[in-house]
Amino acid sequence: MWRSVRSRLLDACQNRISDEPVESGSSLKRQQQQQNTRVPWYLASGFLLFWVLLFYAVVIPLFYRLPTGLTIEDVSKGGFIAERAQNNLYNLAGIGPKVVGSDANENQTVAYLMSELELIEQNVLTDYFDLEIDVQVVSGSYIHWTMINMYQGVQNIVIKLSPKNTTSESYLLVNSHFDSKPTSPSAGDAGFMVVTILEVLRVMSRTKQTFEHPIVFLLNGAEENPLEASHGFITQHEWAPFIKAVVNLDAAGSGGREILFQSGPNNPWLVDAYKNNARHPFATTMAEEIFQTGLLPSDTDFTIFTKYGNLIGLDMAQCINGFLYHTKYDRYDAIPRNAYQNTGDNVLSLVRALSNATQLHNPSAYATGHAVFFDFLGLYFVSYSATTGVYLNYIVAASSLLLVFISLWRIADVSHITTCNVSSWFILILILQIIAFVLGVGLPVVVAYVMDMYGLSLTYFSTPALLIGLYVCPSLLGLSLPTFIYFKLQRNDKISFGHHLQLALHGHAVVLALVGIALTVYGLRSAYVITWTLIFYVIPLALNLLTTLHDRGYSWSGLLKAVQILPFLYNSYLFYTFLTLMVSMMGRFGRGTNPDLIVSALTALGSVLALGFLLPLINMFRRPSFVLLILLAVSGLTIYTATSTQIGFPYRPKTNVERIPFLHVRRIFHEYDGTVSKDESGYLFNFQDRRGAAPLKAYKVNLTGLVSIESDCNTYMFCGLPLYDHRWVKNRLKGMWLPREDPITPPGTPDLQLVSKTILADYTTVRLEYNLTGPDHMSLFIQPYEDVVISNWSFLTSYIQAPGSTSSYPPPYHIYFTYGKDKSPLQFFIELTKADGDFDVPVMQLGVSGHYISSPGDAISTKFVKTIPPFAVTVDWPATYHRYIF
Repeated sequence: MWRSVRSRLLDACQNRISDEPVESGSSLKRQQQQQNTRVPWYLASGFLLFWVLLFYAVVIPLFYRLPTGLTIEDVSKGGFIAERAQNNLYNLAGIGPKVVGSDANENQTVAYLMSELELIEQNVLTDYFDLEIDVQVVSGSYIHWTMINMYQGVQNIVIKLSPKNTTSESYLLVNSHFDSKPTSPSAGDAGFMVVTILEVLRVMSRTKQTFEHPIVFLLNGAEENPLEASHGFITQHEWAPFIKAVVNLDAAGSGGREILFQSGPNNPWLVDAYKNNARHPFATTMAEEIFQTGLLPSDTDFTIFTKYGNLIGLDMAQCINGFLYHTKYDRYDAIPRNAYQNTGDNVLSLVRALSNATQLHNPSAYATGHAVFFDFLGLYFVSYSATTGVYLNYIVAASSLLLVFISLWRIADVSHITTCNVSSWFILILILQIIAFVLGVGLPVVVAYVMDMYGLSLTYFSTPALLIGLYVCPSLLGLSLPTFIYFKLQRNDKISFGHHLQLALHGHAVVLALVGIALTVYGLRSAYVITWTLIFYVIPLALNLLTTLHDRGYSWSGLLKAVQILPFLYNSYLFYTFLTLMVSMMGRFGRGTNPDLIVSALTALGSVLALGFLLPLINMFRRPSFVLLILLAVSGLTIYTATSTQIGFPYRPKTNVERIPFLHVRRIFHEYDGTVSKDESGYLFNFQDRRGAAPLKAYKVNLTGLVSIESDCNTYMFCGLPLYDHRWVKNRLKGMWLPREDPITPPGTPDLQLVSKTILADYTTVRLEYNLTGPDHMSLFIQPYEDVVISNWSFLTSYIQAPGSTSSYPPPYHIYFTYGKDKSPLQFFIELTKADGDFDVPVMQLGVSGHYISSPGDAISTKFVKTIPPFAVTVDWPATYHRYIF
């Protein structure tokens, strides 16, 4: 069969040069000589081991490298003092969870931060700076995802540091938040960034190094709600109209380096500012594009500032050790002092630079497009405009194709055969390399899919080293197998084995060039990863062609291997970064998505890009099958370990926990005549990862009667349950309900009063006015009946599909309402229009949910929580739901 394929390819090349050798004896001798020139087989494992050791000796240490934290004794140096920030965080985290509306958030935290600001104010160099402090209490609303996000009396602590006698009306904003998710002390998210801001303010106000533009430091008290306080500030504060750019600081982890993952938009000078001033760079365009797809279960205030304030800026966040994020283990002791120094050095330098930037006077004049940016091992930062990136991508891809063609011509010349003959062999190899690329990415995905079929996802969650055997080795197997088979079966004695090996590498280069072109055409700046990988193949290929190394056995491979060190280091560093971020994130990706598909694809792409030009070189050794057997053995052993031993169990107490949010629900359905048709109690689970309830059942937690709420979601408005926020609404079809016989007695019940019912002048519209009191987190769920439309209400009218409206939000409607300092009742009206004007019949369903986040459950609920195993953390509270018909 192989000979048949080869003969068909060679039929296109009818004209052979006259001196082409044909003697069979000479052919056999040449094949024997080529075999004898191969490197001894036992060195093959050493070849792979070198790259493994390089990864662990260079990439890992540099990834976790942090500067030494400065102490209070270093104050005279005029830099960021990590110890001072660390002391601030100790006190801030000690307050405990800071949920909007709680005493901890609205009173204790604000009081502590104000006391620290008073100390800073006392030491300001008043000859150089003016310091103003304002506590904003703000109310407002906006559409977030598919709900109206309505807030009342949330707080912002706003500080403006201005150079003496400044005339600049362009301000720089530096933002982070001090509120938290329930149960979390929020040391990492985002207390760490809050104390970083305090220390930056402290240093800048005490040193004589002045700046041009006033700086507004915003410590906002409602980001987790989500993003309410930043919206209130940028839309209503008196200083907001003067702000031109923002440095936003947030977290998706605890400790380590912070990553720049969003920039601009359309202002590449900001990336240049980061390049020139960030002392410890850590950034990539690829992170920006992945985040902006909206696929990740996170968002930041940066979205609000760019959307509602038309600001530009930089968005940076902690990303290492995301296993603690939004849990009770996000504590002060999880963050090393050196991490404060890393972030503090960067933020202080950036704020100083941006507050002196001439571009801040008129940022729109510098809106020249996006930027491509990335750091190399934290040692060096590379950036250029997106337009330059497009040209570079095309030039490198074209150069690759051109040099491959020249190499084919050169091989034909020195082998005394036609270029067409060589090309026919290359076409076959190219097809095999396309197959290899598909297998390299596809085999790990297949492993992930099959393991998920058997309920064995996330086996790497607490033991990331399993990724090597689960996905890296299958990827390398898939990538090398077609080439191995080719070299095993091919019998072309007219082309030397060294040249055949080059043809295989050329095939991989052509595949990458085509992928790079496709990504560039699609508009992805992340194509830079392909481009820079190709550059370090083009360079040795060009040098080998310019010398005689190209045609001297394996001599060309030495230069190739030396140059490949750089792309290997970068690609393994880049994808290690993403895996470090994404593996922990898979613990909160929801039940509806197989997270292993994402992790396996990332791992596979990293393997292909890091080793794609190196793996074919195993065929230089006499027994390349030995390497393949090693890869196969490691994969098999790892899969067995992951599926059959405790090592593959995803969770560990305190460090790698399963997140289990659930509500202690009492739901009551009131009919139109005032009677109660349903009064149920139970626990509503919103499992955060793929395994769901299975680990709890295996631990013998009593979940008898646990059912999906999908049928309720198909029957009742918003499932007839107190879905907490937009994420609970989005994932509602994956929610689970555990009924409870004993009624839940919540700490309170939202009180909804119909104040008035008025038929308006046109007789086809009725106006219903309400007064609502209850806990600091409530939701309204509203659904008019089929022959009724909401024509007006006191909420955002752009949200409803009133007559003539272009709203993209069909009923039922969700209004998410929270309050902080201002606990006054929510007063609202709804106007409903009905063609026949008959309002003596039901016209609307209105659901009211109340969430008592800071209140403990009853005795039965507390006992149930105690049965949850130590490898899991619960985030739970009592909640009520009342459905009314009006």
